[in-house]
Amino acid sequence: MQAIRQSIPDVVLIEPKVFGDSRGFFYESFNEKAFREATGVPCEFVQDNHSRSSQGVLRGLHYQLPPRAQGKLVRVVRGAVFDVAVDIRKDSPTFGQWVGALLTEDNHRQLWVPPGLAHGFLVLSESADFLYKTTDYYSPEYERCIRWDDPKLAIAWPSLDVAIQLSAKDQAGRWLAEADL
Repeated sequence: MQAIRQSIPDVVLIEPKVFGDSRGFFYESFNEKAFREATGVPCEFVQDNHSRSSQGVLRGLHYQLPPRAQGKLVRVVRGAVFDVAVDIRKDSPTFGQWVGALLTEDNHRQLWVPPGLAHGFLVLSESADFLYKTTDYYSPEYERCIRWDDPKLAIAWPSLDVAIQLSAKDQAGRWLAEADL
């Protein structure tokens, strides 16, 4: 496994070692010891989630407030997404900054998004199956959403030939300046 720290240092892009031949491939999608060594985070995941979305679906930017803040280890097993993490920790030197990564079924990359960051993704392929592990349980009363198109964040989302599709919850997202942090 190769761990690549991003411009927000707590966010880590993980490239697993993939063993492939004419029959297909194999890789460890999660190994607690390797994850801890790569990220420096002793972590206990409590929930696994799987979403399927069609092209143009944008989910996010989601986060949960303390004491239910979630870290997420995300990956794509079918299709392709542009995945984004935004630092919303007020005392962080990278507050308001974002990082993005292309996650695909072919590159097998994973992104570690620690607690205190908002997360979202845009589906680039016809559809995508997105899997993620979380460090805390889903708690709707602590969940919040920041607008994906906040000009202060200036996220460089890829252009698509289809319209962006948002849930009602994501349409009601707040600007970072107004968000509960």
